[in-house]
Amino acid sequence: MPVSILSPESWTLLQSIIVFSLCALVIAIAGTRITRVVDQLADRTGLGEATAGAVLLGAATSLAGSVLSVTAAYRGHPELAVSNALGGIAVQTFFLAIADMVYRRANLEHAAASAPNMMQNGLLIALLALILLAPTLPDVSLWQVHPVTPILIGFYLYGTRLIQGAWESPMWRPSITRDTREDKPEALNRIPPLARLWTEFVVLMATLGAAGLVLEPAATTISTEAGLSQTVVGVLLTAISTSIPELVTSVAAVRRGALTLAVGGIIGGNAFDTLFMAASDIAYRDGSIYHTMDADTERWVTLTLLMAAILIMGLIRRERYGLGRIGAESLAIMVLYILGVALMFSG
Repeated sequence: MPVSILSPESWTLLQSIIVFSLCALVIAIAGTRITRVVDQLADRTGLGEATAGAVLLGAATSLAGSVLSVTAAYRGHPELAVSNALGGIAVQTFFLAIADMVYRRANLEHAAASAPNMMQNGLLIALLALILLAPTLPDVSLWQVHPVTPILIGFYLYGTRLIQGAWESPMWRPSITRDTREDKPEALNRIPPLARLWTEFVVLMATLGAAGLVLEPAATTISTEAGLSQTVVGVLLTAISTSIPELVTSVAAVRRGALTLAVGGIIGGNAFDTLFMAASDIAYRDGSIYHTMDADTERWVTLTLLMAAILIMGLIRRERYGLGRIGAESLAIMVLYILGVALMFSG
């Protein structure tokens, strides 16, 4: 292997594209496998699909993007770190609409409605609002960390605890219809031992993290050599490529009939992705990373807030069938995402 390949700073555009593509492929393969592992862990541990989707699947499939954002922030590329983190949330919500298209029996929002999934979406809206609020606050920091960062982390941990409570002791339940798919644990004698599942889970997570680490310098070089802004690269290249596991796992979960896991994995992953901002702010050594957000990035946060609000309304409304057997909420989410991409290039 040429020495230059081992030195990211000397990569050519072609080498960067090849490395980028290989990392995306690794992320897709590992992300596909980790869906089944998390589904089995949910049954083995008794966590339930919604909680396992939010905590285990959400964190695991988001690891590559998290590593990329933190690495970019540490190396002085805050625009790439922020756009990757927030662009990933938008595209993953778009992926949920694609999963709805795959499930033909009924609208996904109808079939997978649950209290934990709605709690997760509410948590996501609150965390995105905090991120949108941060740039309007004074640009102050303690040890180069903005005060919103520990609040963001604390709010996430508290919200996760509330979600677990909504699973263990729900105060209300959605009406059960013939199209509702509830979490039905797999027979334990058909599930591998817990130690094997955890080992495979950790190995797959490490693989996703390593791919994200290598992906960052490739994306930075592509941005520089191709003359693209880091926001465009972050939103349309790294965010999409590091979010491939969410698309793969949500479609795979839908085909396995694990609808709550599919929805919980996307929404839970989105909530976890807001912590990219907190971790990136800690890694960024030149002040508050929130105050590096440009107009394009703030627009994506606003559009994602709107998509999340529409999704939670869909989970409450629970339309059984829509146009072409796709939920009206899914259509609205797809339109908003495409609008965001169009506005980014029109500017």
